[in-house]
Amino acid sequence: MLPANHPIMNQIEYLSDIEKLQVIDILLTNLDNPDPEIDKFWAEESRNRWIAYKEGNAETVSYSEVMSKYRNRSI
Repeated sequence: MLPANHPIMNQIEYLSDIEKLQVIDILLTNLDNPDPEIDKFWAEESRNRWIAYKEGNAETVSYSEVMSKYRNRSI
């Protein structure tokens, strides 16, 4: 993690909103590169979670319980 006093962090406050969005777009584009190792990890993780769910070994939360957490938040 970059320290709060890193030069990049100091420059962010001087950018316009449009410039900040452009920086975000650049960052997201650079992060959106497929990585076969990460894809392999997540494929296996999702299979393991599905198997655990089907076997009744995964703790689940109902949709309404999850949504109630967000409906009761003030923005």
